Amino acid sequence: MSSDSLSLRKFRKILKFALILLFSAWGIPLVPVANSAEKPNLLFIMTDDQGYWDTGATGNPHIDTPHMDRIAAEGTQFRRYYAAPVCSPTRAGVMSGRYYLRTGLYNTRFGGDTMGLGETTVAQLLKMAGYRTGLFGKWHLGKYPGYQPRDRGFDEFFGSYHGHIERYEFPDQVYHNGKPVEARGYVSELFADAAMDFMEATERAGDAPFFCALMFNAPHSPWLLDTSHAHQPEGDELLGKYLGRGLPMREARIYALIERVDRNIGRVLAKLDELGVAGDTLVVFTSDNGGVSKYWKGDMNGNKASVYEGGVRAPCFVRWPGTVPAGGVVDAQVSHVDWLPTFCGLAGVRLPDDLVLDGKSLVPLLKAGRGDTHHEFVYHTWDRYSPNPDRRWSISGQQWKLLGQFGETGAPSPSGWKLFDLENDPGETKNLAPKHPETVEELRGEFERWFAEVTDGVVYEPIAIPVGDPREESVELEPSWAKWSGKNTRYTFDGYDWDTLDGWREPGEKAEWKIDVVQPGRYAVTLSYGCRPVDAGGGLRLSAGNGGAVEHTIRATATAEQFETFEAGEIELPKGKTTLTAEVLSAPGAELARLNAVRLRRIAP
Repeated sequence: MSSDSLSLRKFRKILKFALILLFSAWGIPLVPVANSAEKPNLLFIMTDDQGYWDTGATGNPHIDTPHMDRIAAEGTQFRRYYAAPVCSPTRAGVMSGRYYLRTGLYNTRFGGDTMGLGETTVAQLLKMAGYRTGLFGKWHLGKYPGYQPRDRGFDEFFGSYHGHIERYEFPDQVYHNGKPVEARGYVSELFADAAMDFMEATERAGDAPFFCALMFNAPHSPWLLDTSHAHQPEGDELLGKYLGRGLPMREARIYALIERVDRNIGRVLAKLDELGVAGDTLVVFTSDNGGVSKYWKGDMNGNKASVYEGGVRAPCFVRWPGTVPAGGVVDAQVSHVDWLPTFCGLAGVRLPDDLVLDGKSLVPLLKAGRGDTHHEFVYHTWDRYSPNPDRRWSISGQQWKLLGQFGETGAPSPSGWKLFDLENDPGETKNLAPKHPETVEELRGEFERWFAEVTDGVVYEPIAIPVGDPREESVELEPSWAKWSGKNTRYTFDGYDWDTLDGWREPGEKAEWKIDVVQPGRYAVTLSYGCRPVDAGGGLRLSAGNGGAVEHTIRATATAEQFETFEAGEIELPKGKTTLTAEVLSAPGAELARLNAVRLRRIAP
């Protein structure tokens, strides 16, 4: 965009704000009118674990979602919008326009929830086109330097890195532009407030459109409403409403969390009206995977993490007054990987010639408000530890869908494949595989072709953790990123920041982290762990490949579940990729310690 056009845009926005203030003083509402000649603002709203059936607009008679329903009524609804079975894969697809297996991401934990540095994100492309970009809420695509939102095209970030957070009120697992922070209030309000402040600041600056990604962490577990001394009655009131409608406690919590998000979406929509930019803003509402609620599912089969429709279909409503028809309905199957080409098309961004995309622009469907065809096939696969084409997979065309859904213990077999006619059996109740073997063969062949293509040449393992990056004073090595060994060693998952390596007590039992030392030199080593007083006194040795080593004598804490931070000493780290090993030297008690974190801080070249 030229400096002249930027100045003109700024002048128009200053004039708009002046009119808003003047008309407001006179008590006259200012009705925004869309200007399709300009690049639209883009507001992308995503919830976490909200099912297709969890809105009034999709037929649920038990839940109150008036603001989500309003977006659907004032815009167009996609009835067959597909996310991935779980969250990180969908988020990688949204950001890259590519199926997640192309990006190196393969898990939601254990270091597999990191999108490769070779990916070009929609935020980077929009930023180059003059957009101001912000993400507020859940990221879950990488927590280390180089992989954070500010490194992937976002000007502003306030939110969380992990798959979920443990505290919804006064959250303490949140970051602002790479720095850990504390916050007061309820998390859905906090993320909505940050998004609204970002949009207002951008509009007041007047020199750029905005791309705002508002990524609510609700209704993901632990399904918490207000828990503070001051505000618990407000949370109890909302929960009580759904208990009064006959929902069991678990389902009432989920519905209450969704309504709490809906209220905040209402606040965000009102902010667009207040700023006078509702007509200039494309609003998308959707979710990141299938639902976790089970009280009312509209006869859909499956839930989150499955490849049945209930595991991969999500609500999707899009509003842009004057451009996207109100009350539109699209029956074509579309995908989460479609947002990058869609947003870039609306913003006039020329896509790089070497960028291989799986997504297709939704702009024609959006402008028409209808459509029966888009993707010939949509693909799904999910396995927590290593991508495979057999255990949990599906492929769907506009009519036929073939899937294999096998538990962790059962052996995958073609005899367990199922074929459904989605046009006549959207609830996936009648397996037609025995009657249509040729269709089964065709779809399975296409799925195998796709799987081989998207996994070709990709290595699926945790990245080497950057150590000594100038952008961060210290780096924390989490237990889940380690490879551990020994007959007594075990890993305990408890909300990411409280995970531990436990049980190890025999000499030689160990944990190993792959690290990438950006700046060589001496590093201070601190350990966070818990140890019963009767187990204290053991020895732990930390070493780094051909570099140095440090030994630490384990000290007691009040109990093994109470963690303290101890200085272990200093270690010499060579430049480049190496392995940091923590190894038991001796343990006089039942276990060495419950190791919560290893932290490294560069102190000298």
